[in-house]
Amino acid sequence: MNTAKLKKYAPQARREFITAVSKQFNQLGIYSDKQISEVKQEGSVLLIEGKTFEPSVKTARERLVKKVQAMGYNQLVEQVAYTWFNRLCAIRYMEIHDYLGHGFRVLSHPDNPKGFEIIDHAQDAADELGLDRAHIVELKLAGNKDEELYRELLLGQCHKLHEAMPFLFDALDDETEFLLPDNLTRTDSILRGLVDSIPEEDWQQVEVIGWLYQFYISEKKDQVMGKVVKSEDIPAATQLFTPNWIVKYLVQNSVGRQWLQTYPDSAIKTQMEYYIEPAEQSDEVNQQLKAVTPESIEPETIKVLDPACGSGHILIEAYNVLKAIYEERGFRSRDIPKMILENNLYGLDIDDRAAQLSGFALMMMARDDDKRIFTRNVRLNVLSLQESNHIDLPTLWKALNLSGSWQSGTSQGLFSDEEQDLNSFNADNRYQLLKRTLARFTQAKTFGSLIDVPSDDHEQLKELLSTLVELQESGDSMQKPAAKELIEIVHQALILSTRYDAVIANPPYMGRKGMPQALKGYISEFYPECIWDIYSAFIMKSRKMVLSSGRLAMITMHSWMFLSAFEELRKNILSKDTILSMLHLGTRAFKEIGGEVVQTCAFVIERENSNAVPCSFYDLQGYDNSDEKENAFLVGDAPLYNGLKNIDFKLLPSASICYWATKDLLSLFSEYPRIGIKTINKSLNLTGDNNRFLRFFWEIDSEEIGKDRKWIFYAKGGAYKKWYGNFDYVINWSQDAVSFYRSDRTARIIPENLWWKEGVTWTKVTTSAPGFRLLPKEANYDVGGSSILFDDIEQVHRCMGFLNTPLATYLIRLLNTSVNIQVGDIEDLPDLSSKVNPKDVSRAIELSKTEWNMWESSFEFSGVKFEGKSFYESFKLFHEETTRIINELHTLENIISANVTKDLNVSIELRDVDLESISLESNCSLLELQSKWAAQLISYVIGCIMGRYSIINEGIMFASKKQNHFFEKVNEGAFSNFFPDDDGIIPLTDQEWFKDDATNRFREFVQVVSGEAHLQENLDFVAESLCLNAIKPKKSELALEAIRRYLSTQFYKDHLKTYKKRPIYWLFSSGKQKAFECLVYLHRYNEGTLSRMRTEYVTPLLGKYDAYAEQLEKQIETADSTIEANRFKKELDALIKKQVELREFDDKLKHYADMRISLDLDDGVKVNYGKFGDLLADVKAITGSAPEVN
Repeated sequence: MNTAKLKKYAPQARREFITAVSKQFNQLGIYSDKQISEVKQEGSVLLIEGKTFEPSVKTARERLVKKVQAMGYNQLVEQVAYTWFNRLCAIRYMEIHDYLGHGFRVLSHPDNPKGFEIIDHAQDAADELGLDRAHIVELKLAGNKDEELYRELLLGQCHKLHEAMPFLFDALDDETEFLLPDNLTRTDSILRGLVDSIPEEDWQQVEVIGWLYQFYISEKKDQVMGKVVKSEDIPAATQLFTPNWIVKYLVQNSVGRQWLQTYPDSAIKTQMEYYIEPAEQSDEVNQQLKAVTPESIEPETIKVLDPACGSGHILIEAYNVLKAIYEERGFRSRDIPKMILENNLYGLDIDDRAAQLSGFALMMMARDDDKRIFTRNVRLNVLSLQESNHIDLPTLWKALNLSGSWQSGTSQGLFSDEEQDLNSFNADNRYQLLKRTLARFTQAKTFGSLIDVPSDDHEQLKELLSTLVELQESGDSMQKPAAKELIEIVHQALILSTRYDAVIANPPYMGRKGMPQALKGYISEFYPECIWDIYSAFIMKSRKMVLSSGRLAMITMHSWMFLSAFEELRKNILSKDTILSMLHLGTRAFKEIGGEVVQTCAFVIERENSNAVPCSFYDLQGYDNSDEKENAFLVGDAPLYNGLKNIDFKLLPSASICYWATKDLLSLFSEYPRIGIKTINKSLNLTGDNNRFLRFFWEIDSEEIGKDRKWIFYAKGGAYKKWYGNFDYVINWSQDAVSFYRSDRTARIIPENLWWKEGVTWTKVTTSAPGFRLLPKEANYDVGGSSILFDDIEQVHRCMGFLNTPLATYLIRLLNTSVNIQVGDIEDLPDLSSKVNPKDVSRAIELSKTEWNMWESSFEFSGVKFEGKSFYESFKLFHEETTRIINELHTLENIISANVTKDLNVSIELRDVDLESISLESNCSLLELQSKWAAQLISYVIGCIMGRYSIINEGIMFASKKQNHFFEKVNEGAFSNFFPDDDGIIPLTDQEWFKDDATNRFREFVQVVSGEAHLQENLDFVAESLCLNAIKPKKSELALEAIRRYLSTQFYKDHLKTYKKRPIYWLFSSGKQKAFECLVYLHRYNEGTLSRMRTEYVTPLLGKYDAYAEQLEKQIETADSTIEANRFKKELDALIKKQVELREFDDKLKHYADMRISLDLDDGVKVNYGKFGDLLADVKAITGSAPEVN
């Protein structure tokens, strides 16, 4: 089925139906703003807002007004809209399949694209529908009353279908018929979309109903996803149509397997292409299976439940398998449909419309097999769970009069003594049963099938339901309505109290964050091991509803297989059940859900624990879509793992379902002690307010970083890196901050005896292989940079060495396949660290640290090193040094890995460490490295110009809040070879307007370092290197021009990337035209910086622009050709725009300069950068909000 047209039509239909129904409400004087118009009766008519209505409207309108007051206008309109959408879809399906008794189409015409066949045959249809034939003929002959005629025929059809499907088509005079939209016979009516938008061939399968439903609610789903969901929105947030082939797998391997276990030679096996044949078993296992397998099965005793049935997809497939079973046992074809619907299939949902469609779909399956099914008074066991809040049990109990205490058919006794009544009620077990049953369903629309009804109540509920049904049909005038009100509640309780041969479901997926508060509390109380997602609670509840040796078949998120949050659920399943088979679907199993978020698995579990039965796991994660996954499963291309049994998974501390592992690998967890035995940390740090307490080291005063100072380094994860690195964060470790961490309820701090301990740290969230790094003793860590601590450095090195091996990575992924690597996962690993030589690790750390410090993102960056006078030779030396480090580290990693795996008898092949996986910044192609080196050179030179670095001294020269320290260093001769800028302001221009702009000062730097003889050679090398990757080369561009272009267009972008959107060189910019731009060094900014920027650069530039504009005007006048004149005119136009922009910038700059803004470095760049309005570039990217202009 091509769902594209369904997907396009259904959301549009929802909007149209809501609009049309809302219009009908408005005609009745009912509005969305809770305004209800007055109703007046004049003679035999009603008046509403001046319009006349039949008296019969009054009662129906009163019911609607009560519903609006109870539910809310929008929710009621939505409900009525989908009710009519469902009904019309059902009629459309039936007319195409010729299931309507009169044989005419109601919504279309086979020969007239815009007509209605039933109007042509109105007289004949009237007889079948029980309408007043004379009145129908009168309307037909009138010639101008087709709209009224059609409305009566359509409503008559709905009333007729009520006899067979009362769950979908309400009784006569239901208020919803007054809300049936008008103008149905017009060419633009809501019916036309239903008929014209969906090709008739798409209506051939009953699954079309399910697809239409999913697409109908898709916009509603988009509105509520990612939010805390209200109870009424749970269906929209959780409904998902399961692909047909997955449904077949679930049903065939649960219901089908049950039958085949008793009748292994049954012919139905040939009809089940998704059935997985059990593996050959030992004699011992066969004896165990025989003991729990019934010798015979009567088809009518097989009970199948879908506790979240949606539109009935699973129940439809179960119908097909059950039908084959009945046929094999020789039942009469015409008897089978009713027997299946009444004896075998059960479905529950919290969504009324879904349950309606589920029941309809089953009736259509039955109608296909039995033409008379509509007349057989079928009682379906498919229900939408209803709430019991509105039920007044004492009053209804009296009306039921089950004990015969009151005179039949009268109100006698309804107002008798209350205390005496309650005493008599409570003495009746049936009253007690109803009382506790009603108490369970007060929030049925929120808790759904998670509500537990004890199996001990089953027989009583069954008997009570039979009594109520009898009273509804043949009771007195008081018993009938009372019984009707209670039947649904008792029926749903009976279904929940039943125990089933198979429970099959695609349960709702909703994380704890999105749950309504009531649902959170309910799951916490009754399903404490399943609090993180509804689906896991459904697994637990569904297991409880399966008979011993029965089967649970589900498709769920795959997180329960691996995450620590579901560990107790896994252990419960592995100790009490047997996983028979699983399809590990991964992402994109659902055509309507792309991306990597929804990862699923489909599985079948037997409610009988057998540690001897191997499980069959099909790994379908590597296939791109649902069709590819299905094909791989059917043709046998998918990897199959069937070497493990339930008991094997228990070898893992977390009992993860890592089916791809081998028994010998799992045995490592029992043969070696846990790493956690040696670790000494049992807590972590949380600031409670990262914006307040965390900074990058380059944002603050570098003189205040270190032990016993205000700031210390803080491991917080970062990019993939092994051995050493990712130290860019610092944390406020002042006395006041530490006191806050100790006292605030949102913060945490590790015990003081664990401060200044070396350890192993890693990035908690990673989609690639984890990298483990040294946590230096002068640093601390938080949850993002998860860490483990040890008592001695040798153990730190040994553990880090083991953790950075391919074997450890493999074992970690056995414990946790998610992107979050927890401390517990690392502590649960088998401790193989004794096989590591700590000297190898110490050397690996040393190499990684050396390379880390070669880049300016390191606090210990010493600067760019120059070899002689040639930049090419300097880069060559840099390349040789990094290559040596990479190769030596690569060798070390393979040595460490080989030592760990030596003498281990593991059956998997662990590859050598790839050279590409060496996690160093310089481990890239030669050309990329050359471009990186050139870009860093320019950044380093900018730092020298600003006074951050010095040619003659290594490391950071000045990054302090104490401005006098800068001048002290100047006076000490720290910058004697190349003097920094006087004010820390460097113009960035696309052409030369100032002698001290960034390009000219860069040229000066190169000249100082290399001398005049090598100046051009080095400029050429830098320009060529930049054009390899940083900027695109331009033909005939001079080296200095390319460097100027890089500085004016790309440098700041690279700077933001290197400094993670917390720049130290701030770009002041006049705007889009770039009339004026300059860099200001954060640590040299002072209250007079803006005034100096204005007087030294902006005001002079205004004069230069004016002079240049005059020059261009003269050149236009004296141009030798039109082409030359146009070129000058184009340049003048651009200059004029810059003049306008620069004058506006000058006005703003003066305003902010007069404010004499001061900075507090401890506040961080994010706060300080936002103090200058729109004078600065990229304000939103850096501060997170648009600039605030003062």
